[in-house]
Amino acid sequence: MTQEVVPSYHPNIRAARDGFVVTVTIDRPESRNACTGDMWVALGRIFREVGHSGARAVILTGAGGNFCTGADLGGTRGESSSNGSGAPSHNLDNMRVLADVVLAVHDCPVPVVAKVDGLCVGAGLGLALAADLTWCADTARFSLIFARRGLSLDFGTSWLLRQRIGVHRAKELAYTARMLSGTQAAEIGFVNAVVPAAGLDAAVHEIAGAIAAGPPVALSMTKRELAAAGTSSLAQALEVEGLAQTVNVHTRDMREALTAYAERRPPVFEGH
Repeated sequence: MTQEVVPSYHPNIRAARDGFVVTVTIDRPESRNACTGDMWVALGRIFREVGHSGARAVILTGAGGNFCTGADLGGTRGESSSNGSGAPSHNLDNMRVLADVVLAVHDCPVPVVAKVDGLCVGAGLGLALAADLTWCADTARFSLIFARRGLSLDFGTSWLLRQRIGVHRAKELAYTARMLSGTQAAEIGFVNAVVPAAGLDAAVHEIAGAIAAGPPVALSMTKRELAAAGTSSLAQALEVEGLAQTVNVHTRDMREALTAYAERRPPVFEGH
């Protein structure tokens, strides 16, 4: 199927759609995909819009052999201290721009798969953690590099990494800022799988395709259920599940699933 270019709002952010899968690529290889302020704004805008575009899965990746090395601390003049309008802004405003990006990725109603090769550090690691799933190459390298730069954690890493691997492991990685291989990241548990670099594209497209073939409304609600479960009681989770299923039982997709089961064929979901 021919890829359709999707508006990306910045020359260093590319977005393309192939069927029901949108691939968003950070494309600034000369900086190992470090992001300026305007690039973060563009990423947030894409993820706020893609969830309502008819897409069923999003792949988030980087160009040129690296995922993302976080924020461009050197900066491009006019962008490093910009909130997206080109006007200088207070650092708190800049941090709130980053917060909006984290939430746009994490809360995107469409499942997001991070495809990681090469460096994935600092805010780049936060970006990967904000995705629902993370597949990485055996050549990937991860670090909460903030301490090496005289900084504390940001880009949601204090919350996101703790959710993935627990507080004690998260403290170890935050305090030491040590670099982990893709294999070590998989062993610790903050990536779903590590595969040979040559097979990364195929592995990610397989999982994204499987997600895109599923029932979009039901999967969107499942994402919300799992996100809410981390801070809710069992009783609250049961109520959320009840509300979601009340919606699902009235969808054409559920009727299609039952018909396909009776006819012994794979269901074809339409998102209705």
